[in-house]
Amino acid sequence: MKAMILAAGRGERMRPLTDHLPKPLLSVGGKPLIVWHIERLAKAGFYDIVINHAWLGHKFEEILGNGSHLNVNIHYSPEDTGGFETAGGIATALPLLGSAPFLVINGDVWCDWDPIEALAKAQQLQQQQAKAWLLMVDNPLHHPLGDFHLQNNGKLAQASGSTTLTFAGIGVYDPSLFSALPPRTVAKLAPLLRQAMQEQQVLGTHYKGQWTDVGTPSRLQELDAQLH
Repeated sequence: MKAMILAAGRGERMRPLTDHLPKPLLSVGGKPLIVWHIERLAKAGFYDIVINHAWLGHKFEEILGNGSHLNVNIHYSPEDTGGFETAGGIATALPLLGSAPFLVINGDVWCDWDPIEALAKAQQLQQQQAKAWLLMVDNPLHHPLGDFHLQNNGKLAQASGSTTLTFAGIGVYDPSLFSALPPRTVAKLAPLLRQAMQEQQVLGTHYKGQWTDVGTPSRLQELDAQLH
């Protein structure tokens, strides 16, 4: 099973830290945020990893290389300046990801969830003819309204009232979710997910472990302190 780390964002809220380094390369707990992901993926048996990049993308290739020193094979999916958004970035990388379900992780989150669980989620997608599985977490203070509602049947629906959870930025997707998107197209993920939810094709799991959206310098500092 292959994995993709999304790393093409500009990181505006992180400026000036991201003026000279992409957000996933910022250090927490003594190593770049993206290295935490790569090490966790390697431990779980994910050796083929795709990383998309746009802003200062050459920095990833300079620092991470082909991934051999981290016991993985890294393949890069370069994007135009400004990037293609999440769905567009994944659609562009599909030739590198293959025809089976794959794992996608936002490069700017930190989570202690074990990626080995993605293998079972991929099987679940195929068994239920679903298109996506999303890891959901309790709503953080900076996102109190959440994103989607996790139903009793394990499927996700559009947000409704106080019963919502927040999408952790970690999911398993069937390539068919992106089949209508031409490569190198700017497209957001949420509209694709909402459409699939209407067709009861999005599964979810409520995760109660550690998760941080490393979106601001203060949250970066807090996470750094926790990991040291």
